[in-house]
Amino acid sequence: MQNFKTSCIECGGEVAIKKGTYRFRESGLDTVVLKGVEIVRCPACGDESPIIANLDGLLRTLALAIVTSKLPLTGPEVRYLRKYLGMSGDQFARMLHTDKSTLSKWETGAVNIGSKSDLLIRAVALHLGPGLRDEAEEVVRGFELIDEEGIQAPHRIEVDSETLEYAYA
Repeated sequence: MQNFKTSCIECGGEVAIKKGTYRFRESGLDTVVLKGVEIVRCPACGDESPIIANLDGLLRTLALAIVTSKLPLTGPEVRYLRKYLGMSGDQFARMLHTDKSTLSKWETGAVNIGSKSDLLIRAVALHLGPGLRDEAEEVVRGFELIDEEGIQAPHRIEVDSETLEYAYA
């Protein structure tokens, strides 16, 4: 790919676009890495931004990666799934038959998510999440493989920016 030069939206400096690896923190998840993505970089101010051709597809892929994980859900993952469903904290809490403060504590990591609530959150996301319903049967059949006692650090989700295939690292 040839370098493309334009101006930085932050400082007006000259930027270059190159392919590379990008930590996609804008997703709300510190564990997501985009591979082979075009990145706009400004050497003057250090600003970096990915160019994401299929944002809806990427967001769906991240939701699928979260619900298929064999580790217990983390707070940021619950928040991601709630936002992917387009629900407020109050709406999502009511759907899960819990109160808004409990959901908030799950999302911030102040309280661990119980194993039954974890499964319910995954099932709701699969059923209501845009583009996820076709995957529901296969994913639910894998629920028995979830390590309920999983205490290891959350794995990194690596997504190929072109194919939207994901892998845990």
